Amino acid sequence: MEFLDKDLIGYVEQHTTAEPALLSKINRDTHANVMLPRMLSGHLQGRVLAMFSHMIRPERILEVGTYTGYSALSLAEGLRQGGLLHTIDINEELEEKVRGFFNESPFKNSIRYHIGNALEIIPALQEKWDLVFIDADKKNYSNYYDLVIEQVNAGGFIIADNVLWSGKVLTTGDKDPDKNTREILEFNKKMHDDPRVENVLIPIRDGLMVLRKV
Repeated sequence: MEFLDKDLIGYVEQHTTAEPALLSKINRDTHANVMLPRMLSGHLQGRVLAMFSHMIRPERILEVGTYTGYSALSLAEGLRQGGLLHTIDINEELEEKVRGFFNESPFKNSIRYHIGNALEIIPALQEKWDLVFIDADKKNYSNYYDLVIEQVNAGGFIIADNVLWSGKVLTTGDKDPDKNTREILEFNKKMHDDPRVENVLIPIRDGLMVLRKV
């Protein structure tokens, strides 16, 4: 996931605003008690998401893939007064823990946490989005995009995580990419070819595809 030298990453993080105390707590708890802690956005990516949100000043945010709530709380920092963030996850086993974290935060009244299938929940929300963050099952990235693109306001943003897929997008030789890699490759091409958006792929951690609806 990390493409820079470890010491250089350390320098970058030392010169990036520290995590808020609650996010630091979530970071520690996730690494100690939750499976697959590498799924956490973490310090640098979390501050990048918070910075994007502060720049955009969204009224409505949609997150697909809550995990332990770190990225949702990072994105919520930039919400306008009275804004809402909807976050969706299918893993009900983490629900109590995540709701506890949200209730500790200053954004507890601005977050709507949904447990279930995002493909069914997203159409039922009937919202217009200023910012969408996709960080869930890779096989449905394209489906999530198709569900939200028409609901994103002109000038709004979609951010998709893991689009470098630990470097596996650089296929070499005659070896065919595995299924997940093919799905990411197809998603990246679809984003790059869609005239409805402008895109930039940023090599932060495992890659962020940032899209602006034109």
